[in-house]
Amino acid sequence: MAQSQGDWTLGFGIGTVAPKDNNGTLAGNTLTAEEDTQLTLTAEYFIRDNLGIELLAATPFTHDLKLGGNVAGKVKHLPPTVSLNYHVPTGGSLSPFFGVGVNYTTALDVSSPLGKLELEDSWGLALNAGLDYAVSDRGAVRLNLRWMDIDMKAKLNGAPIGTAEIDPLVYSVGYVHRF
Repeated sequence: MAQSQGDWTLGFGIGTVAPKDNNGTLAGNTLTAEEDTQLTLTAEYFIRDNLGIELLAATPFTHDLKLGGNVAGKVKHLPPTVSLNYHVPTGGSLSPFFGVGVNYTTALDVSSPLGKLELEDSWGLALNAGLDYAVSDRGAVRLNLRWMDIDMKAKLNGAPIGTAEIDPLVYSVGYVHRF
């Protein structure tokens, strides 16, 4: 599935956002965020042969938040990501790719039994690696692994309580079609 300058790909699949184990300290307690799986969508435009700019979008992810092992709240967020990807030309049915980009994460809905919990939006680095397996001359099954730097400053009832350091790995599988 060779990509040439001017080509587009559109992909859809499922992705799991798996936050790192220790998500920082809020109000003196260790924060943990649970993983979630949602639908994903990618669109990539090739500015040069094998070099594309990709937008990753998804349905909102929801994570349970725990402080010191106790339920402290829930957050629903969107993490759109733009990456510059290099697709290694192999001439075969397997084609690896690597990318670097920027992630923007915004909390759409935050709730907590402790009071009014707020999480600020985050901008951060995003790294991307994957493998396409061609199933036709225009279609491929895609396996993808991403890492995103997501650090959201937190407030409880208006008072700063620390930073949620989510920094997840994002595992996804999907189908991409070249136009």
